[in-house]
Amino acid sequence: METISENRLPSQPPTTRAVVVGCFASVLAMLVGLVYEQRVLFCGCGSWSPWVSDVDSQHCSQHMFDAYSASHVLHGVVFYAGLWLFRDRLGAGGRIWACVTLEATWEVLENSPMVIDRYRTATIALGYTGDSIINSLCDVGSCVVGYLLAQRMSRKSSVAFFAAVELVLLATIRDSLVLNVVMLVYPLEVVKQWQRGG
Repeated sequence: METISENRLPSQPPTTRAVVVGCFASVLAMLVGLVYEQRVLFCGCGSWSPWVSDVDSQHCSQHMFDAYSASHVLHGVVFYAGLWLFRDRLGAGGRIWACVTLEATWEVLENSPMVIDRYRTATIALGYTGDSIINSLCDVGSCVVGYLLAQRMSRKSSVAFFAAVELVLLATIRDSLVLNVVMLVYPLEVVKQWQRGG
């Protein structure tokens, strides 16, 4: 006699409708989390400019986009690479859903008091107070853009794209996705001094 486990049907990738609903649910859960964390909707400066060029100002992470939006594009590239390992189980739709969920989860975690305090003590973001809700939404959008770009590029092109964006960020704002992670996990004083222009 066959066991129940042997009779199970193979898991099916989620339908397009399930993926769309799931993505909306993940973003909605993020919004609830950000409201609970008392994030502001938009920058309190009164200007509705979508782009902020000065990452050392109080406007950084408060408008729709800034230089760090590029690092969120790279989140999408990294998520695509990692989720590719689950391509048979999740399918294309399931992986984009997972990408949105991972990024939305990070946005809530990133704006928690613990992580904000870590940014302020371990990195050069001394005045960082967290993201606005609009900025977090656009960060998720930037991540999806990166995911879709990686989906259309070869592995070599994705690696080259990642490296190029990292180098541009290092040259323009003295920060990048990799450097940001390093400084959060294991802050290096020599790197912090370089980022400050020393």
